Formats: sequence, C-alpha cells, structure tokens
Amino acid sequence: MQLVAITDDAGKILEADWLARAEAVHRQLRPQLPADYSDKMRRVFDGGGRMLVATEDKDVAGVAVYRIYQDTYSGIKCYVDDLVTDESRRSGGVGHAMIEWLVEQARHAGCGALRLDSGSQRTQAHKFYFREGFVIPSFHFNKPIK
Repeated sequence: MQLVAITDDAGKILEADWLARAEAVHRQLRPQLPADYSDKMRRVFDGGGRMLVATEDKDVAGVAVYRIYQDTYSGIKCYVDDLVTDESRRSGGVGHAMIEWLVEQARHAGCGALRLDSGSQRTQAHKFYFREGFVIPSFHFNKPIK
C-alpha cells in the first residue's frame, strides 16, 4: 500500500489523476457529493481541506479529507472531515494506515488532537475508531438552518 498526498499544505492539487480516481471511493461515504466532484473538492481545498489517498495495485483503497486549524477550545488540531476505505478492502489495514499517517501529520503540525465526527448509525466505524484509540469527549450538536 502507498499513501499519496493529493494536496500540499497550501491546498494546491499535486496529484490530479489520483483525485479523479478517488471519487468512486469517496462517494461510498458521501454519495451526496455534486456531479462536478473536482470543482467541489477544489473549493474544499481552498477552504483549508487537504486530501490523502491510500493506493493498492494502482487503485484507490481509501480516502481521507482533513484540515489543520486552531480554535479557542483546544489549540491546534487536525480534524478529519472524511475517512473511508473501499468496501472491498475493509479490515485490511487501509484505515489504520491512513490514521497513522494523519497522526504523524498532526504531530508535525503541533496538534493536540486528531478529531472527527461519525454518524451515530455508523456502529462498525465506531468499533474501528475505538480500536484506533479514539474516545468520545463531547457531544456534537447541529441545528439545521432553513
């Protein structure tokens, strides 16, 4: 397995071919992404998002979208927007490898935490996160704006 950074620290796309190939796996988690995937991802990157893909045999095995930022609560942190392993490759170490890579990026940036949100219905993902050492420190509240 190889881990490929799709963007640099400034959000510039370094690997456009891998970005295009990541779409199908990314949609396994986010089927609601718009038809113009690359345009959407460019806007995410312009807003601070970064992308990593895990590759195996020239295919995308996993996708992580993350950002490093600072807030008033806990200082510098790395937030994982999306973390998905291709359905056919789950439980094969892809997710673990991406988490380890993200932890190293976070450590290098001086982050105090690696954070993510996971839908309450995603119980299999939660088992994985617990095995990876994540804890639930708080509730995440959301108020829809109409």
